[in-house]
Amino acid sequence: MSDIIEDMLEEDTQKGMYMTFRSGKECFGIAIKYVNEIIGIQNITAIPEAEEYIKGLINLRGKIIPVIDIRLRFKQEPLQYNDRTCIIVIDVQSTVIGLIVEKIEEVVTIQDEDIDPPPKLVHGNAMNKYVWGLGKVGEAVKLLIDPDRLIKDEDLEFMEEAAEEAQAEEDAES
Repeated sequence: MSDIIEDMLEEDTQKGMYMTFRSGKECFGIAIKYVNEIIGIQNITAIPEAEEYIKGLINLRGKIIPVIDIRLRFKQEPLQYNDRTCIIVIDVQSTVIGLIVEKIEEVVTIQDEDIDPPPKLVHGNAMNKYVWGLGKVGEAVKLLIDPDRLIKDEDLEFMEEAAEEAQAEEDAES
């Protein structure tokens, strides 16, 4: 019973909190409830025949997780990874996934009344379909993304299968 109360209190303290990161000229936010941790860029093993934005798999403390490049997902120009490049490890649809981002900004609190729906923009801008809201923080606007929309169901299945196969190989070797 206390676990249920702890979960409710934890969720309550996280309400309105967003991890913000930079991709290109834009600043995005993801609800902190999805974020497990932030790690530096790792050695990535490519998955053959994967979508371009699915960069591959990493070994995170013995657990194999797929990673996607946010820039490529948003159809932005690819960027060389550097010491500011991070992986935000999130939990989406009960699957742990890493999001490769250029740079972590900060954790901000955005109240519901400071979030507007995105305008219906010209069709063809890939990032618009992933943005569910515009969060106003002072004079700045953060594009709030919906992690569930970042990964297509068939890609999610593909990544899960690849991670399971790699995990089985990893376990067999140890």
